[in-house]
Amino acid sequence: MTQLEQLHADLAALDSQHLRRIRRDNTTPCSPHVVIDGEPYTAFCSNDYLGLAGEPRLAAALAAGALQWGAGAGASHLVSGHYTVQHALEQRLAAFVGCERALYFATGFMANSGALPALAGRGDAIFADKLNHASLIDGMLLARADVHRYPHLDLAALERQLARSNAARKLIVSDAVFSMDGDVAPLVELMRLAEQYDAWLYIDDAHGFGVLGPQGRGTLAEAGISSWRLIQLGTLSKAAGVSGAFIAGHADVIEWLMQKTRSYIFTTGTPPALAQALLASLDIIDSDEGNARRAHIAALIERLSTGLRQTRWRLLPSRTPIQALIVGDNAAALKLAAALLEEGLWVPAIRPPTVPAGSARLRISLSAAHGEGDVERLIEAINRLEHSL
Repeated sequence: MTQLEQLHADLAALDSQHLRRIRRDNTTPCSPHVVIDGEPYTAFCSNDYLGLAGEPRLAAALAAGALQWGAGAGASHLVSGHYTVQHALEQRLAAFVGCERALYFATGFMANSGALPALAGRGDAIFADKLNHASLIDGMLLARADVHRYPHLDLAALERQLARSNAARKLIVSDAVFSMDGDVAPLVELMRLAEQYDAWLYIDDAHGFGVLGPQGRGTLAEAGISSWRLIQLGTLSKAAGVSGAFIAGHADVIEWLMQKTRSYIFTTGTPPALAQALLASLDIIDSDEGNARRAHIAALIERLSTGLRQTRWRLLPSRTPIQALIVGDNAAALKLAAALLEEGLWVPAIRPPTVPAGSARLRISLSAAHGEGDVERLIEAINRLEHSL
């Protein structure tokens, strides 16, 4: 068998296990109401939690930024590709989340996969929740440190691992909001363990930034945590509606990351126009309008939770826009997603390896741009299909 024939067989195996992913081409701006292949759908797919990705004010700021700064950065941030508008964004982000300094990255994946190897190396120890995002997992592997993964949210197991470790440098790593379950890490307890065992605490708040906490400052602000040990990441492509990510923390930590993070040093800087759009996004997030959008999401979450309480499929408890409806079997999850799609409701089926085997699910993502009627349609359809599938 040639290598190409083997690849063909491997793709066929994905098909037989109902694990092949497909793309759909959207012909409309990011919104709950989209057009795919000429057909209209109500989408519960995106991480655009505040409904800002298609916001005309952000598009206008992006256009104005492109006219002022051009289309590209031209070089890496540490050569000539860093601009005053990006510096202003970093200062604004640091102040917003209550840290001394922030560093702006092109993507959250680049930030996580690059920062962890800069913070830990051979002989060091990383302690990580088993359901952490793939970018954190890849970062741990690149760090070449001793990796200890503890069962999801199991603080007792984490403490046993920390107590047994003789590593000179320890790093506890966790999502704040877990992207496939929607549950929130016990951040106060994680900080207590970090202090007790002299460890850094690295928290990925990709799905909490802009949504949780006072003024949308994130899950850590909600928990009231502040420490030089804390290193936090927030993405700017989800609730903020644009692109990129940032890491915030003590000024010396951020300086070290700027000097040592390969995914920051050895890549062309982000287009400066994006920073101008993100400053406009932060104005909305940190405003009464932002509070109103968050309140609307909270109402939608409550309605969905109430409406799907009695189905044979289990809705995981979550106070975030991520609502996971556990189906179990891969084929059954795909069948339910396909039935909803036929009714004009686009909800993605999530299967292994993204989630553990036997826990295939529909990942329902709610947005402030959804109306009450959108959620009612989804509730009615799922409850009805429960009896026909």
